[in-house]
Amino acid sequence: MKLTTTTAQNSFKYGWLLNRIWPYVRPYWFRILLGFIIAIPLGLLDGVTAFALKPYMDYVIGGKVLEFSILNHDYTITSLQMSFLLPIGVILFAAAQGVLRYLNGYLSTWTSQKITNDVKFDLFERLIHMHPQFFDENSSGVIIQRYMGDPQTASAGIIDNIKTITTSLFGALGLVAVMIYSSWKLALIGVLVLCAAFIPVALIRKRIKTASNLNMVIGGNITTNINETYSGNKVMAAYELQERQDENFKQQVNESFNVNMSLYKRAGWMSPIMYLIASFGIAGVLGVGTYLINSGQMTAGSFASFVTSLLLLYKPVKTLGNTLTNIQNIFVAMGRIFELFDLQPEITDCENPIELKDFSNDIKFEHVDFEYIEGHPILKDLNLVVKKNETLALVGNSGGGKSSIVNLIPRFYDIKSGSIKLDDIDIRKYSIKSLRHNISMVFQDNFLYSGTVRENIMMGNPNATSEELANAIKYAHLEETIQELPNGLETMLGERGLTLSGGQRQRVAIARAMLRNAPIVILDEATSALDNKSEAVVQKALDNLIKNKTVFVIAHRLSTIKNADRIAVINEGELVELGTHDELMQIENGQYKALYEMQFKKDSETSDEDVALV
Repeated sequence: MKLTTTTAQNSFKYGWLLNRIWPYVRPYWFRILLGFIIAIPLGLLDGVTAFALKPYMDYVIGGKVLEFSILNHDYTITSLQMSFLLPIGVILFAAAQGVLRYLNGYLSTWTSQKITNDVKFDLFERLIHMHPQFFDENSSGVIIQRYMGDPQTASAGIIDNIKTITTSLFGALGLVAVMIYSSWKLALIGVLVLCAAFIPVALIRKRIKTASNLNMVIGGNITTNINETYSGNKVMAAYELQERQDENFKQQVNESFNVNMSLYKRAGWMSPIMYLIASFGIAGVLGVGTYLINSGQMTAGSFASFVTSLLLLYKPVKTLGNTLTNIQNIFVAMGRIFELFDLQPEITDCENPIELKDFSNDIKFEHVDFEYIEGHPILKDLNLVVKKNETLALVGNSGGGKSSIVNLIPRFYDIKSGSIKLDDIDIRKYSIKSLRHNISMVFQDNFLYSGTVRENIMMGNPNATSEELANAIKYAHLEETIQELPNGLETMLGERGLTLSGGQRQRVAIARAMLRNAPIVILDEATSALDNKSEAVVQKALDNLIKNKTVFVIAHRLSTIKNADRIAVINEGELVELGTHDELMQIENGQYKALYEMQFKKDSETSDEDVALV
């Protein structure tokens, strides 16, 4: 699946989305509930200031005395006392609101981060089990955006925004209660008008979804561009590609700008429309309120309290409108997240897989057909048998299918038809973990992880003893290199191990493969990127690695494989020749013979040139 073709088709099935996110919310439901409970008084306290205006206007400004009874006891508060009590009350309520706001913010941040982390954990676990073709089809930027960016947008935002809605909703209800207490007639006008202000929110859902999906793709492309600039910095410098990368970056950022502005042109009128609708309400309230005061149906204090409530009410209503818009974005991100959860790797264990304990006989390719892209065959009816402890070299034209053959053995990809059998059992019947545990691989460009040299070698077998580690280092010809490193085995490697030379990285990879001590070894162009001196050292290490192993080797220099037990010539996805070096050299007009003589002649010419230069 190409992640750039996302549809987030379930983005507005709110019940379905909440049902899917519930397993991540459930472990933290008590804290979330506590946060919602705190959000209720936090919102209601917004009405305190507005409510306080009525007694302030009627009793402090108007000079009235407040008389009331509690439990058959009469009490009197003068206007002077009221002038002190009301400000103190407002301050105390504000202090309480501050404490509640802090607690609410802490609980919200804690639960949001926990849910986000749990979603990221599960998504990353699924990502690391995806098959290589998934990574072939999707850029690093899009993968980062989908697997890390969307969970942050969705999981962290959902709790925050729902709590914001809760606070704003109860804030609005508290203010509406004050309005009704002041005058139900004016309240009816204000509430109807403010309800009408929510209509624009419902009209922009699809536009938000489209813009969010486009921004996801563009954001992924920008991340990919940055990754390529970092990883390909030498190629960029050598071929003067800075301007190209800069132009690509500017184009992508401008695309994002255009998408956002397009959305704003279609949705940006929402806030002005809400202002306009609210202004009609305020105008109506002022007109009707004036009439009610003049007719003696309402006091000036009640009117002041009402108008203040109405003005304060616009803030939570506006917040509700903006929050609902944000939630549309969140639901789109959630829709994309659950697309990833529903995405299944194409290469999985069969039902009740067999555990591969040991390899004892042979590996058979029987009528194997394979293609990366449908309709473009890579291997065609391949038949091949490799005996235990036999070294088979694969040679042939570039793109002929050599690497595809060795990538099929550990099931990095699955064949289209036919079968690959290990000890007469189809490899698809073995568990993937046990199959790969019996295979060691050394690639042309071996990836080393950030960490120490020791950690990178021990990845081959985390349970290896100190003696086994020392032997692996010795037989990989790494001892001298490690002695030269500032902290020896504990030296930290840079990203991808770029602080080591190519030959040193290869020998670390060989030591890692030695520690695994798997019965099957695959060498895919393991020395092709090295100079003659480095290749000679690495070749010695490889010779130690492949002793008493079943080996598949792909090498660009035929001189390094002529001692293989057998050599298979693969051209255009077909096995065209098979035999020892001597047998293949006896075939008149044979492809191997032609390749060998061509390379031998080229090597001789190179040697003559070197002698002449000396």
